[in-house]
Amino acid sequence: MATVTSYGAAEVVTGSCHLLAIEGGPRILIDCGMFQGPEEEHNFGPFHFDPKEIDYLLLTHAHLDHSGRIPKLLKEGFEGEIYATEATRDIAEVILLDSAKIMREDYDTNYKKAQRRGREDEVREPLYTEDDVEAAFDLVWHFPEYDQALHLSKNVKVTFRNAGHILGSSFVEIRYFERDVEQTIVFSGDIGNSHSLILPNLSECTYANTLYVESTYGDRNHRNMDETITEFKRIIIDTLHDWGNVLIPSFAIERTQEILLILKEMYEKKELPECKIFLDSPMATRATQVYNNHSNLLSKKCQEIKKRDGTIFDFKLLTYTPDVEASKAINEVDRRAIIIAGSGMCTGGRILHHFKNRLWNRKNAVIFVGYQVVGTMGRHMVDGARWVKIYHEDILVQASIHTVNGFSAHADQSSIVKWVSKMEDLHQIFLIHGEEDKQAILRSVLENTLDKKVHIVEPEEVIYL
Repeated sequence: MATVTSYGAAEVVTGSCHLLAIEGGPRILIDCGMFQGPEEEHNFGPFHFDPKEIDYLLLTHAHLDHSGRIPKLLKEGFEGEIYATEATRDIAEVILLDSAKIMREDYDTNYKKAQRRGREDEVREPLYTEDDVEAAFDLVWHFPEYDQALHLSKNVKVTFRNAGHILGSSFVEIRYFERDVEQTIVFSGDIGNSHSLILPNLSECTYANTLYVESTYGDRNHRNMDETITEFKRIIIDTLHDWGNVLIPSFAIERTQEILLILKEMYEKKELPECKIFLDSPMATRATQVYNNHSNLLSKKCQEIKKRDGTIFDFKLLTYTPDVEASKAINEVDRRAIIIAGSGMCTGGRILHHFKNRLWNRKNAVIFVGYQVVGTMGRHMVDGARWVKIYHEDILVQASIHTVNGFSAHADQSSIVKWVSKMEDLHQIFLIHGEEDKQAILRSVLENTLDKKVHIVEPEEVIYL
């Protein structure tokens, strides 16, 4: 009998990790994500399984909440093989090296502070280092093409299919035999919004016996993309006309590339007032290059732009600021700047420096273009915080705060229901990777629409298939 154990927190959308144990077959880990927000402490706890016993890791995509503990998995004994698309591997390297760098910098800062108090022994070591990340990429990696079935063992085969979420993202179909009967289990990873500006649509899944499906936006439908882009443009144009600056805390992967594409189109259509645009994120800069390198996986529109310009995202007004000095120089631009910087949830990164210098100015605007996890600075600001603490200083929030919904890289409720409804012979539906209230709403909708029983997976719950 096969079992699936899911390791994560029920009330948050981070830390995705699922262990599929097939009787008489391999032990397969699907994703190994990092907890974020108020659940970060879980990252430092032990795995609730023996990493040495894992045969294969299947990585659906590179986001930190799906890949972030891979170096830790390796440190604790994992020596198996990793399956992911080549684009996922390239993006994961960017993300994990950035994660290790941030942890090292945080450790160095905390250690210096502790030295002044004589408490160096109380400072916790980073979860992993850049060397640990490099070691993870020295393991055996396999790069399946979409829709290509690969055998993990005699009785187990896996197929990666396009999830339409970020570059290289996949949902994973695993077929195995149990008592001479073939069973099919699908893990969605994160499935994408059908209105992506960058990627082709999510592939259909026409057959599954068991489905583990994400539920991030299980309680709502996204705003129309045309309306979303119109609002985004209006905020930018109005702010620049008022001689203000636009701050965009943006996720380095996918969202930044969408924003750059919109701004490039605005420039080409002469919709932008005179301004300067800065991509102030080394991670987003590297990721954008990876997107350019894998343009064959992007939408036809992006491929046409690449053929025309030799690059998808670059244009005259755009400046990359990879080093610290170039980033600091942005402070000298006091008006009509568009600054795109990480982190997307304002938990760190260069966006905090720009907040400190510009958040108190009424002429400026902040545009949130992505989901903000409960407990993050981004969520506090979206919820109307008047003050935020940045580098131990209280900063008054007087810039206008805008949340532009519709840019999500996740499928909304109607898209999830539509995707699931295509699956024949589906007996079991399990909801994962979502906040509890949203999961409850999605469960009700799926049960009423499909007339199937739906179960919300609890942390460390063992499901017998």
